[in-house]
Amino acid sequence: MTWTAATGGYEVALQSGKVVCRNAKGKLLRTVPAALRDDPAVTRLRQLGEWLARHEAACLADVERWMVRSLPVPAPVLAQVWPDPAWRAALRDLVVAGLEGDRWDPGDVGLLREAGEKGLGVVTLDGESVRLEADRVAIPHPVLLDDLDDLREFAAELEVRQAVDQLFRETWARPAGLDAQATGVADHAGGRYEQLRHLQARATSLGYQVRGGYAVCPVFEDGRTVEARSWVGSDDPYEPTETGELVFVDPDGSALPLGGVGPVAWSEGMRMAAGLYAGRVVEQQEVRA
Repeated sequence: MTWTAATGGYEVALQSGKVVCRNAKGKLLRTVPAALRDDPAVTRLRQLGEWLARHEAACLADVERWMVRSLPVPAPVLAQVWPDPAWRAALRDLVVAGLEGDRWDPGDVGLLREAGEKGLGVVTLDGESVRLEADRVAIPHPVLLDDLDDLREFAAELEVRQAVDQLFRETWARPAGLDAQATGVADHAGGRYEQLRHLQARATSLGYQVRGGYAVCPVFEDGRTVEARSWVGSDDPYEPTETGELVFVDPDGSALPLGGVGPVAWSEGMRMAAGLYAGRVVEQQEVRA
């Protein structure tokens, strides 16, 4: 933390994204004095803190997008961004796997601990520190990890805290007895909201766009984009509404049969629908039940 001189003998610095201040005697003050709130040094630090917060959020969003969309990531890119604390925090302890062509070995994965000129340093399930020398890596979606339970247990033993929700992300597997020709899932339909705008706000807070009356979640899987859509409503934003069916569509907007939906798209779509349903108005009798 670097201190910068401000008016009146005070010094200010940026700490955990917030501006802090100390007086001429070096005593740290609880708040920044009102007289300094428009001081150029305070303004610059406040703007820097806002930029850093946006940067950290962008790093997290990019890494999550790489995982959800199954995008291959060049190892040199990870090495270049690793010195940046925001990127390093977003990437550290994620499960990664080296790619050969467009495929990765589900049994050859590790927790990312380092990225540099010598490759990627990972810790395997055996507790060994090894180097991945692949030119590209995958950040697998947890539903694709064969050893997910073991990895979760291993991460818990190491007290791993992933900034991007990967290992402990909720996952859904497509039921074996599902009607493969059906085009909608009603498991999380019927969640009542007092106003449409409340459901729209819920979708936005969970990171989903709302378009054409649907909360949407795009997933790139097996060389194509599939969009999961969960109905939220499109009428007066102050009128009541209910969550509707979950459907999956191709880039042309045509509904896909559920049998043609990949595991990542299915899991992420169900995760979205469950998240929207969880914010519903819970009636008293439902609580007692």
